[in-house]
Amino acid sequence: MYMTQQNKYVTFRSGKEYFGLKIEYVNEIVVYQEITQVPETPEYIKGLINLRGKIIPVIDVRTRFKMEPVEYNDRTCIIVVRLQEMVIGLIVEQIAEVVEILPEDILDPPVLGKEEKSVENRYVYGIGQVGNSVKLLIDPEKLLKDEDISLLEDMDETTAEATEEGE
Repeated sequence: MYMTQQNKYVTFRSGKEYFGLKIEYVNEIVVYQEITQVPETPEYIKGLINLRGKIIPVIDVRTRFKMEPVEYNDRTCIIVVRLQEMVIGLIVEQIAEVVEILPEDILDPPVLGKEEKSVENRYVYGIGQVGNSVKLLIDPEKLLKDEDISLLEDMDETTAEATEEGE
């Protein structure tokens, strides 16, 4: 039987919250591996990984959400996603499951006060109801600021040139 990816979300835990990411963004999920740090990048951009010869920038979702950092362990994973024309890795504490969330089960995030969008609401575009639980649905493209995308693209071009020179 053919299964569609529409309405499917990869869910993961960060802190006490569960987040969902549309499966269409996800290339693969890999175990945490050694990261090469890059100087003068924002705190949440952890550096670069080499995934089967492709250099991929990685960001720590927990740090991006301004949560206290935690030590990585054997449950830590990297969700490799495609954003626009770029591939990046999202470091998450733990993958939960793949769930189906129908459009009618997605609520708008609450607006808290009149101030600018809160950190969480900036990345969360909806609240998915799954049985008795709630998943905060994130837009991976909003995890990066425009200047960070430029920085990562520059890193990507630099590593691509270095790789070509090494051949």
